[in-house]
Amino acid sequence: MKLLVKTAQTLLSVQKASPPSGCRPFWGWLNAVFNKVDYERIKAVGPDRAASEWLLRCGAKVRFQGFDRWQHDYNGLPTGPIGRYKIQAIDATESCIMYRGFDHLDGLEHIEEMKLCKCIYIEDACLERLSKVEKLQESLLRMELVSCGNVTDRGLVALHHLRNLERLLLSDLPGVREKDKTVQMLRTALPNLNIELDLD
Repeated sequence: MKLLVKTAQTLLSVQKASPPSGCRPFWGWLNAVFNKVDYERIKAVGPDRAASEWLLRCGAKVRFQGFDRWQHDYNGLPTGPIGRYKIQAIDATESCIMYRGFDHLDGLEHIEEMKLCKCIYIEDACLERLSKVEKLQESLLRMELVSCGNVTDRGLVALHHLRNLERLLLSDLPGVREKDKTVQMLRTALPNLNIELDLD
């Protein structure tokens, strides 16, 4: 009985000593697992299906070309021949997508809209990576970047590669320090871009 009491006291003292966010490394590890790229899966089902699975697994939503409805249920993804369903829009609000999974974007040819809102893992490297995807440089028209605390001026400047971007909403980005200079660089590189700004 004394051994049981001693063990309980030890466990309680360890619990009190560790911060409430002590399980955060576990969630970070799990999110990294969700973002792992399976290149064989991409070959087997096509880039749009594989990217849809990745995005929904991470808590994002997708909208397919020719559909008005957002798809958010992983188990409800439509089936059909490879290439039948093309992703047209991504809403990654409060999702756990991270740089590790961005290879999923490489084969996507029809993405017109992307929302990255309250994404704790989105950082400059993510924006630089997606800006280098040739197909996205052609297709992406609208983008929202809201409350992504790890994004700085460097990440925003990389967006100048998205040459057909028409609308960019930037809001609540505390890492952006030189907003006037950064916005001017984007406007110079992309004269047709409408930038909506709320960075105060």
